[in-house]
Amino acid sequence: MPQTVRAVVVKAKDAPVVVENIIIPDPGPGEVVVDVLTCGVCHTDLHYKLGGIGNDYPYLLGHESTAVVSQIGENVTNVKVGDRVILNWRAVCGECRACQKGQPQYCFNTANATQKMTLEDGTELSPALGIGSFAEKTLVAAGQCTKIDDDVDAAAVGLLGCGVMAGIGAAINTGEVKRGESVAVIGCGGVGVAAIMGAKLAGATTIIAVDIDQNKLDQAVKLGATHGVNSKEQDPIKAIQDLTNGFGADVVIDAVGRPETYKQAFYARDLAGRVVLVGVPTPEMTLELPLLDVFGRGGSLKSSWYGDCLPSRDFKMLVDQYRLGRLDLDAFVTERISLDQIEDAFQKMHDGTVLRSVVEIA
Repeated sequence: MPQTVRAVVVKAKDAPVVVENIIIPDPGPGEVVVDVLTCGVCHTDLHYKLGGIGNDYPYLLGHESTAVVSQIGENVTNVKVGDRVILNWRAVCGECRACQKGQPQYCFNTANATQKMTLEDGTELSPALGIGSFAEKTLVAAGQCTKIDDDVDAAAVGLLGCGVMAGIGAAINTGEVKRGESVAVIGCGGVGVAAIMGAKLAGATTIIAVDIDQNKLDQAVKLGATHGVNSKEQDPIKAIQDLTNGFGADVVIDAVGRPETYKQAFYARDLAGRVVLVGVPTPEMTLELPLLDVFGRGGSLKSSWYGDCLPSRDFKMLVDQYRLGRLDLDAFVTERISLDQIEDAFQKMHDGTVLRSVVEIA
C-alpha cells in the first residue's frame, strides 16, 4: 500500500527547499523501498536546486545515504528486508557496451526505479541522481543498494554514496596513484579532502593540498596532506613543482572544475603525469589549451565519473578500511542536522564552513 512520508523538495529554479508530504508506491519488480537513516548534503543537490543539472522540477533532493530495506519487489535477490545498505547511483546493467567490455564502473545504462514518487496532488517528482533520499523513505532500483554491516556509523559510511567516493576514487581508481608517487589536489572541499585521503590510502608520499582558503588547507594537512599551498598567495604551479624536485606531481586532481584550476592541474604535473578532473564544471564553461602542449607533455587527461566507482567492489573495501582505522570517514561529518535545516546547510556548504552536514532521519 502506498505510504506518505516527509521529504525535501525544490519546486522551481533557485526556490527555497520545502519539507512536504510525498507518496511512496509499493515496490515493483526490481525495486525496493528503504527507510532512510542518514543523507549527506552534497553540492550536487545544490546544483539541482539552482538549475545547473536540469529543469525537471519538482526535484526530490538527496542521494548520499545509508538506509534499511523495508520492502522488496518481485525478482529482487541482492538484498532482503532488514538489510542495511548504502545507496548508489550506479546500478550497473550488465548488458551495455561498457559492462560487456568488463568495465561496469563506466556502465552507460544504470538503473533507477521505474515507478514515480509523487507529491500528494499526484505531481511526479524527479529524484536527485535517481535516489531522492532527503526523505523518511524512498524508492530505488534494487541495484542501487549495496549491503553493508550495521556495526559502523551510518552517517559516516553513507557519504561513500557520492562525494567521498568521488574523491577517493579519483585518486585510487581514475588516477591510479601508486606507492611512493606525488599527488597534488586542487580544491579542498569534501571531494578534494577525500582525494587526499585516497592518495594517502594508496601510498603516495608527497600529497600537496591547494586552495585559496587557509582554514581548508590546515584541515587538509590534518587529514593527510603533507604540504599546503595557498594559491591566493603563491603560484600553485610553481609551488607544486618546487615541492616535487622541479618536475611537477605524478598525479594532479582538479576537485574544483573550472578552466583556471584545470590549467593549473595540466601544467603542474610531471611529464607523462596524469591529470584527473573530478570537480563538476557548469554548462557554459569552456577550456582552451595549446594543442602542442597537450601533445608535448604526454601522459593522460582523465575525467572521473563518481570516482570510477563500482559500488559492489568499492563500498565494502572502504568500509573495511574505515573499520580498521585507515580511513577517517568520521572527519567528514561536520554536523548532524534534521530535514528542516537543509536550506541552512546549503549556505554553510557554499561558505565552505563544513565538510559535510549530514541529515539524520531515523
